[in-house]
Amino acid sequence: MLGFLLRLLPFWVREPLLIAVGSVLGVRIMYLAVRDHDRVAAGLGAVFLVFTAIRVYAVIRALRARRNPGPATSANGAAVDTAAPPQPQPQPQPQAQPQAGTGPRPGPDTPKKKEEHNAWGQAFAAVAVFGALAVALWVAPRFLPSDNNAPQAASCSDGADGAHEELPKAYKDTPRPVTGEELCKALNRSDLAKLLGTPGETATTVSSTNNTAPLTDGKVAQPEVEVTFDTYTVNVSATYNELSTDQYVKLMKFGDEKDVKTLTVLGRPAVLSSDHTMKLEINLGSGGSGGPVEEGPLARTLSVALDRNDRGGYCEITVWSTSGALPNDSALLDIAEKVLPEIPERPVR
Repeated sequence: MLGFLLRLLPFWVREPLLIAVGSVLGVRIMYLAVRDHDRVAAGLGAVFLVFTAIRVYAVIRALRARRNPGPATSANGAAVDTAAPPQPQPQPQPQAQPQAGTGPRPGPDTPKKKEEHNAWGQAFAAVAVFGALAVALWVAPRFLPSDNNAPQAASCSDGADGAHEELPKAYKDTPRPVTGEELCKALNRSDLAKLLGTPGETATTVSSTNNTAPLTDGKVAQPEVEVTFDTYTVNVSATYNELSTDQYVKLMKFGDEKDVKTLTVLGRPAVLSSDHTMKLEINLGSGGSGGPVEEGPLARTLSVALDRNDRGGYCEITVWSTSGALPNDSALLDIAEKVLPEIPERPVR
């Protein structure tokens, strides 16, 4: 049906239309093929470009034939012999004198020039219209919502636990504490995957809580947020206790922490350490029993004091992966430089 409609169009409308559509589709498909490294799409784009080149060649030949007309041709392209048998010459007749005021008769090439102008006008109009359509199709994906099936990054609202519930009493007794929701907004950044060294990944799960520290009878606020990617998982918590970083380092000597390294982050005392996570297997079958708690993959933690004077409390940034691989320590430092400014320093008590 489409081919029949195209054949009904005049030559100077149909050919520019095919050239415009073929060039736009060919260039667009070739661009997508180069971006996605798709050989099939590259071949299809090449077919469109070759088709367009053939149409351009046909239009050029038609323009040359119009400018330099040759002998008349038949339908199959063969020249027609315009010679005819000699006819008897008529006797000259007296010609009538042109009447006064009558203008010169139009030359024999006037209709031809008018037809050529109309053809050029149709060609330019077709190219302009379909050029505008091509531009609209080209820029539309930038302004219209995409309907692709690419996974969307998880947001803080997706994993907020009790975001609208009343905060525990420990948060009211703590001056200027950060909440789990605020921690989530500070950590779940668009460049977090890039900071971890995996810029092509998106967050799969995000969760935040307004918990209290264990073994404190609910008296120490400990908000927490966790962001999971395909490669790494990042956990950030703020503990509002009275433990200074120097005291924390001393406690590490009695634990299993490895590769302990003290440093300064944004003018605050900090310490880097490594420890194994815990692996807990839960069996949801009959009885709901689970296996024993096992040692999980190694995790790297950066603990930074909540204020420059180290009056107590700390923020912990922990990264681990199921494969056991860990990013460089510079990744934890980069994350700390982004997150810590969003956590108010503890005021003087």
